[in-house]
Order: sequence, then structure tokens, then C-alpha cells
Amino acid sequence: MRVLLALGGNAMTNADGRARPEDQIAAAGVAMAAVAGLLEHDHEVVITHGNGPQVGNLLVKNELAAAVVPPVPLDWCGAQTQATLGFVLMDALDHELATRSVQRRSAAVVTRTLVDADDAGFTTPTKPIGRHLPEADARLLMSHGETWEDRGEKGWRRVVASPEPLEILDAPAVLALIEAGFVVVANGGGGIPVVRRPDGSLGGVEAVIDKDLGAALLAQTTEADVLVIATDVPNAVIGWGTPDARPLGTVSVAELRGHAADGHFASGSMGPKVDAICRFVEATGSRGVITSLDQITAAVAGDAGTVVVPE
Repeated sequence: MRVLLALGGNAMTNADGRARPEDQIAAAGVAMAAVAGLLEHDHEVVITHGNGPQVGNLLVKNELAAAVVPPVPLDWCGAQTQATLGFVLMDALDHELATRSVQRRSAAVVTRTLVDADDAGFTTPTKPIGRHLPEADARLLMSHGETWEDRGEKGWRRVVASPEPLEILDAPAVLALIEAGFVVVANGGGGIPVVRRPDGSLGGVEAVIDKDLGAALLAQTTEADVLVIATDVPNAVIGWGTPDARPLGTVSVAELRGHAADGHFASGSMGPKVDAICRFVEATGSRGVITSLDQITAAVAGDAGTVVVPE
């Protein structure tokens, strides 16, 4: 079975959300133990990941150095974190496989995702990223072309476009590596957003792609049999935080869409994961699962997590 495993960016930090190098290395070890379990069951595995905390770290470096060197563009931040996290995940997977005497090769692909230059998000950026800053610091960064908004008492915060992912441009390389037997890490952070210029060339843009939508598109493109979105809870829950809270087991995509329409999933956390899983199931007729890392092997078998099936 071909499994697309999507790791959240916070899966690469410690329990307190810290993203020091040692925290990320330790977290990668936990995640790759789950991947090794899938490989021991002879599944093919493709890994994608979030990069929010890691890009956030780079943005802080941009802010601190803005008076000395130009800030690194956001697409460069995406590329850097893809490469760094790919390296960390490969090392962790190699170590885990060695302890189990499993022979598998891994590779990381710095991956570009095509977006529409006319996407509405570029006209009105709304996706907040990074930390809050005083107005004077924000205006220095605005002088470098960034968009910042006054968020009241908390200060100013940068906003960027979050366009719809249309095509994973480096998918042929990913597919070739899968067919050659590699465990592939790809499309981190939803992919590096690029647009096609009038002359046909490509250029990176100041935007971020929703990592879960990127995972759904990668799963479709690589013809995955199941998309697993790993989070910090074993199931999606309706009535979260109320006495009537109920974890969801196996549900149809229509039922899950209905729960989403009723407002059960927060837009900043479970909502995008539910949307991504539904898109994958609707497009492919295959299964999607939302669950925690420690449940992944059982989830792929359909025995754990919130398992989303076609109508």
C-alpha cells in the first residue's frame, strides 16, 4: 500500500512548542519510528510536513538583521526549511531503520507548487505569519516590501497570501524516486509557491500554501492508497470542549463535510485537516485518516483514528 503521511510543523518541535535544533532532531526521531513501523509492514511511504515554526524562526532572523542585510524572501524560507527538515527526517529514519535491520533508502526533494498569479489572496493578503512587532520595527520591514497590519495591543503582524495549490511541479521526480524504492520527503510546507510568468518561466512569490491542502494534492498526484494526516490527537472530535464531545471513528466524506458545515472544526487547527482529507477522498475514492503518530500503523489498516471513506 502506498501511504502519504503528512506531519504537522509542530510535530517537529518539543511538547512546549520549542524548535531548537535538538528539539527538532528528537521530534523527528519519534515521527520516523512511526514511519519505520509502516515500512516493516511493506508499505511504500511518502512523507510531507509542515514548516510553520521553522519558517517563524527564519522570519525572526530576518527581523533582527533587517537593518544590516535584506530580508530573505518567503519562498526562500520555504526552500530552506524543506531542505533542512528533509535532511533531519532522513537522518532520523536511517537511524531508526538501522536499529530494526531494515534496508530502505530515503531522499528529500525540494518541491515547487504552482499557484495562480491572479489568486485573490495576492490582492488582499490575510494569512498572518511570524510574531507581533512594534510599529517602528514593522515599518522597517514594510520598507522592504512586506505587508504588515496593526493588530492593536499586541502590535503589528505580517500578512501574506495563501493561494490555492494547483500543481506540484516536481512530482515527476518524486514519482521516479518512489518507483526506485525510496522513501521520499517532499512538498514540505505545502510546497514552495511559484507562479508562471507570461514568458512561461517560473518565479517564487511571497506566499504560504496551506500544508494540509498541499498534502492532499501530493497524495492525489502520487496516487496514494491512503492519506494520513498526523496530529496531536487520535481522532477528530465533534463538540470539542463540551460535555457532548465525541471522537469520530469511520465516517463518510459527506458526514464529515456536514460536521464541518456545522462549525465543529476550528479554522486554525482541525478545520484545514478535515477539508484536505475530504478533498482527497472525493477526488480519488480512497481512504483518508486523521490520527496521532502513535496510531499510524493501525490507522493505515483502518483500525484507528478518524477514517474517512467515500459515499
